Amino acid sequence: MSKTATVYARVEPEIKEQAEAVLNKLGISMSEMVDMVLRQIVYQQRIPFEISLPKPPIPCLDEMTLEEFNAELQKGLDDIAAGRVFTMDEVEARMKERFGI
Repeated sequence: MSKTATVYARVEPEIKEQAEAVLNKLGISMSEMVDMVLRQIVYQQRIPFEISLPKPPIPCLDEMTLEEFNAELQKGLDDIAAGRVFTMDEVEARMKERFGI
């Protein structure tokens, strides 16, 4: 049997549990998964999957075309016309509830 080395990693407990649940369904242990990823890094000489930032639900202004900007602006105007608006107090309450702000 070949020698092994130990790898320690700190991860959020919830993420670890969720990942283990998926891996268990696949019949793969966490150690086997780590080994597979590290082998792929060696074989491919790169991280074996794409790493990117999540795309925001609404594009940033500097990333929008004029047509996209006008469409977003129209959505806001349609919300106002339909009465889908919030008071500042409601916005502050939601921010506090969701983000602790």
